[in-house]
Amino acid sequence: MLRHEIRPGRAVAGVVMLALAGGYAADAAGAWAVPWVFFFPVFFGGLWLAATVTWVSYRLRRRRDVRKASAENSAAPASSSGSQAMR
Repeated sequence: MLRHEIRPGRAVAGVVMLALAGGYAADAAGAWAVPWVFFFPVFFGGLWLAATVTWVSYRLRRRRDVRKASAENSAAPASSSGSQAMR
């Protein structure tokens, strides 16, 4: 059993932000000369990618949970198995 849920969207957002920080650091150090408007599409594209990954992982997790729940509920309901007294 996992200790916590895996959140791949947050990992993608973190990698994108680290890449942006590295780009800013390289630009500030003079190792890479890019216009400042270059970072906006990278930032918003990274947010879009993180949101997409989060949505896909959410849909897959729900699909897996529904499939698992339907496999566990294959037995007879509690009321027909004799666990409750019928009046």
